[in-house]
Amino acid sequence: MHRDHQRPILQPTADFDWIIGSDEPGAAHRLAQETSWALLDRVRRGADPQVVERVVGLASGDGIDDIAELWAAEGTHSLAGVLWRLYLLRRVVAADPEAAADLFTRGSAASATIDPVVAGAAEPVTPGSIAGLCDMILRGVFAGDLGAALDRAASYCRLMALGAADLADARDAHDDAHATQLTTRALRYSTLAQELHAGARRWRDGTLA
Repeated sequence: MHRDHQRPILQPTADFDWIIGSDEPGAAHRLAQETSWALLDRVRRGADPQVVERVVGLASGDGIDDIAELWAAEGTHSLAGVLWRLYLLRRVVAADPEAAADLFTRGSAASATIDPVVAGAAEPVTPGSIAGLCDMILRGVFAGDLGAALDRAASYCRLMALGAADLADARDAHDDAHATQLTTRALRYSTLAQELHAGARRWRDGTLA
């Protein structure tokens, strides 16, 4: 699995504030790495379902802003980078669950792969079941196989990309601006799918930073 990491030390909030705002080269990057591995290590070692649920719930609460401050700039070669992308997927669903469910349904209908099975949304697909799927993916990170969770998220993103592309085609003749927006969204989901798949591979071969 992943390579051995020196156990990170979480620092007091005052130190966080100083490092985030400092000009020290690499300080924010190091902090992002330390906090992501510390979170994963502590939650996995404790195996407390209530703790897991609180960590999953960060995606729909104010805690996501603190995570973004630390992790959003990190690349997909790092644990912080892939975790941030997973939290971002959940936040997008929270912002518009009906639209997310529609894109997922369209993507599943258009897919000729096993991605609908791998993603595993509960049937029938509803705004609630899509939110539940994203929570289940995050739960798998902290109480399951991280590689499998990232592969599942990648399948989810591929279906969302297909759904956005399908809806863009349907809107093309009626609303060029919206169709362009949907095409851009499809490309972003496709990129996320590639990044998360790469993250799963790095986790398995021990190169996730």
